[in-house]
Amino acid sequence: MSTVYAITGAVIFDGENWHENAALVVEHGTVKSIEATSALTADIRRVEMNGGKLVPGFIDVQVNGGGGVLLNDGPSIDAIRTICDAHFAFGTTALLPTLITDTPETTAAAIAASKAAAQEKVAGFIGLHLEGPHLSVSHKGTHDPKLIRPMDDADLIAIIEAVQEIPVLLTTVAPETVSPEKIKAMVDAGVIVSLGHSGASYETALAAQAAGASMVTHLFNAMSQLGHRSPGVVGATLQSGELSAGLIADGFHVDKASMSIALRAKQGPAKIFLVTDAMSTIGTDITSFTLNGRTITRAGGRLTLEDGTLAGADLDMISAVRFVHQQLGLTLDESLRMASLYPAQSIRIDHTHGRLLPGYEANIVHLTENLDVDHVWIGGDLHYAR
Repeated sequence: MSTVYAITGAVIFDGENWHENAALVVEHGTVKSIEATSALTADIRRVEMNGGKLVPGFIDVQVNGGGGVLLNDGPSIDAIRTICDAHFAFGTTALLPTLITDTPETTAAAIAASKAAAQEKVAGFIGLHLEGPHLSVSHKGTHDPKLIRPMDDADLIAIIEAVQEIPVLLTTVAPETVSPEKIKAMVDAGVIVSLGHSGASYETALAAQAAGASMVTHLFNAMSQLGHRSPGVVGATLQSGELSAGLIADGFHVDKASMSIALRAKQGPAKIFLVTDAMSTIGTDITSFTLNGRTITRAGGRLTLEDGTLAGADLDMISAVRFVHQQLGLTLDESLRMASLYPAQSIRIDHTHGRLLPGYEANIVHLTENLDVDHVWIGGDLHYAR
């Protein structure tokens, strides 16, 4: 594709406002401008869309797998590339491959693979999410309790060293098992710390936030709930304006009413945003797979262990956008921001991602009027066409 071109024929959502009869001009992989179609010079190459909407590319900070691959099964640059490729068709243009609780050796391999992916600029890769192993066994969810362990000094050093070579490094920890001092050390080094798989009290969660934790992993799931005398991690998340939170909007992980209540109650400026928690099933027709030696079954839109425990999600990002728009009644603007701008803010890349404004990465999704993904560009290059 030429280094300068204009996408025309669709209304444009820049992350804040809609533009009609306008063209999105891309130059050298970034957004150059949004301007009236009638003002385009005759020599600029046009990429014509037949209606629909151009919106900022989706950002997913919790992606365990896709394309038949789980990061835990064998962390490598090829696995990361396969996972990223699988999510393009669903509008995700930037993601954090996510390693759930595993052995120290597998964790080290995931860090090494992420460093390699960053060096090779793998399309769609923006960093790594280490979900565990420093969690609460009582709120383990699908994580193998035999692999959950406290954070020792060697773990702390390893993650601080890793963030020097990985663009975004996010780790989920349980604040009752990881001290505020360790949280502060990670945050000071540039690590984004999220609270999750935790039975912590409201006070313990807010102490972790005061130490620098800025996010909560899959709100409501695998955490202490909002009680009238014990607000728990959920209460701390909604009350604190400094804690953003991922939400799995598939209708199975969280009831629709609870989602709506949380969205109304959340204190800003931090936001609730969409995550998929996707497993290897995305982009495939496989019906079962294994994780840490345990069989996970895919049926009825759910992924479950043999005992019925939800094990990640059979969810893609455009489906999550449609869910909050159509099932919860959010405006399309806000639904799109929950998949783009708000996750960008949560991992501190909103100066380059999450909007279609001059200087931003040309990560663009073309949606049909029915909100199906039609085209996807990453860094100005076309990576998917339906």
